[in-house]
Amino acid sequence: MAGDSRASANAAAVLRAVLEHGPVARSGIPPVCGLSPAAVSRQTTGLLRSGLLRELPGPGGGLGRPLVPLDLNTGPVSGPVTAALHIGVPASTFGLVDLRGQVLARRALPHHGLDPATLPQAIARQLRAFLDEYDTGRPLLGLGAALGGWVRPDEGTVVRHEALGWRDRPLAAELSDALGLPVRLDNHARAVAAAEILFGHPDARRSLVHLFVGNVVDAAFGIEGTVHQGPGAAAGDVAHLPVPGSRTPCPCGRTGCLQATASDTALGAEAVRLGIVPEPSVSLLVDAAATGDPRADRLLRERARNVGRAAALLLDVFNPAVLVIAELSSLLHEGYLEEIREAAAATKNAAPAPSAPRIVTPHAGPAVLPCAAATVLLDPLFRDPARLT
Repeated sequence: MAGDSRASANAAAVLRAVLEHGPVARSGIPPVCGLSPAAVSRQTTGLLRSGLLRELPGPGGGLGRPLVPLDLNTGPVSGPVTAALHIGVPASTFGLVDLRGQVLARRALPHHGLDPATLPQAIARQLRAFLDEYDTGRPLLGLGAALGGWVRPDEGTVVRHEALGWRDRPLAAELSDALGLPVRLDNHARAVAAAEILFGHPDARRSLVHLFVGNVVDAAFGIEGTVHQGPGAAAGDVAHLPVPGSRTPCPCGRTGCLQATASDTALGAEAVRLGIVPEPSVSLLVDAAATGDPRADRLLRERARNVGRAAALLLDVFNPAVLVIAELSSLLHEGYLEEIREAAAATKNAAPAPSAPRIVTPHAGPAVLPCAAATVLLDPLFRDPARLT
């Protein structure tokens, strides 16, 4: 068992070294992963055989030479891919993602008219059609799925999702049975955090906080490359984090809670009340601001400031190297991200230090949801390549 564990750790070290530094020659791998050349040679042979790595043409154009570059196998014929599913409140997002976290295809499935009780079955049917449409014969590793609320990844269970009315739902098993694929499930805030650690800014591997602002508002914290789950995988519930200065009533009976103040649900309802958009859609509100509606812009900037004030509390508590904000307007337009940064700086209690945390948006930009969902499956693969191959 100890030998198997050591071999798995060595294979993971090589695979992650190629992820970070590839394309790279075999001789360039030992210095960056801490293994001997002989150990690297053994592991690269196994990873090539499993299809996770591939050889690229060397300087002379041939394969198999000592300095031939190795890279993750993202080839259009043999490169493995992962199906991705993010389940939101108004819609789900499907994706097909390669080993570098690049989204190769994606599609949205609006939930209008779908019963939350039978939603997984409807999603599985449409996701199967999506995968069949984009099937090019590349190996499909399985499905990574993410959604808001309280999720226990080890059990594949949604413990609680208020907006969808789900309690103790064995969602991973439901999807796996319907699709005939291995499925891994996690909370979307943890999934985005894991994607940033695996594929994003190098500083995220030291420490990060991720704040997800959608119809569901939640957060995740990672340190030294690991996302914290907490007892029962219940970490990250920030729906009732107090937003400094907010007096918005919350169903919990208090005022100023983050979800009641800044969620897409709250923002969309306010936009309809003000007559800015005909239906409670943040996407429509962002479009209205982009076409010059000052009311839409003011509402989005107000939300950005509230998000920034909440982010300041997280910065004070965790002091991470990176704080990642997943919020639609700041993903699409830099001006709203600057609004978040300025509000956080004005609210933060601690004096800024030279190494003050940086507030950024997810590295995948608008493709953040399928990339994060795929990472639910890909992260375990990069930690133990034998697990899924």
